[in-house]
Amino acid sequence: MRTAVQAAGSRDRPLPVMDRSGLAVAINQAGLAVVALILALGVRADETFRLDSTTVAAGATLARAQAYDRLDCNGNNRSPALHWSGAPAGTRSFAITVFDPDAPTGSGWWHWVVYDIPPSVTSLPEGAGSAGAQLPPGSVQGRNDFGTSGYGGPCPPAGDRPHHYVFTVYALKTDSIEAAPSSSAARIALVLKASALGQASFTALYGR
Repeated sequence: MRTAVQAAGSRDRPLPVMDRSGLAVAINQAGLAVVALILALGVRADETFRLDSTTVAAGATLARAQAYDRLDCNGNNRSPALHWSGAPAGTRSFAITVFDPDAPTGSGWWHWVVYDIPPSVTSLPEGAGSAGAQLPPGSVQGRNDFGTSGYGGPCPPAGDRPHHYVFTVYALKTDSIEAAPSSSAARIALVLKASALGQASFTALYGR
């Protein structure tokens, strides 16, 4: 099957086509940038990789049970249940992150990072990020921006508009990212992006 790709404003120019079998691509400059990004991420455009939760729906508000249990946030600090499907072929491990881009730090806030999840695992139960919880064998929880290992729930400044919490699963091409225990979540996230065959996300909200 051959598919023509045409950018706005270029209707008068004949465009070559993309051949799936040979990836013989000759398209306009904008189209090339998109293809280059897809190839760099190792993600095929026709793959369906999903992340969902039975605890919170995408776009919904997290419950107080998921909020941080220190400072003045008065939550239970329970990570939500997560499950994923449609991982790319060749996935050798998974990783999960939770990031708040609205935190008033200039660089957001990392609430959770867990990596080296075996490729046979496709879910984490509610509370998996709590201290003493049972994670899949071999899985490692990194340091969040509260300075602790494991899940640190939402705790936005009181009076702020609800913050966005981005839950992401990464399908990785390596069995282990071999991160040092002292590595920051931001540093681990860079390694995850570089090692990803694909990723899937959903966003939930929380405010006080």
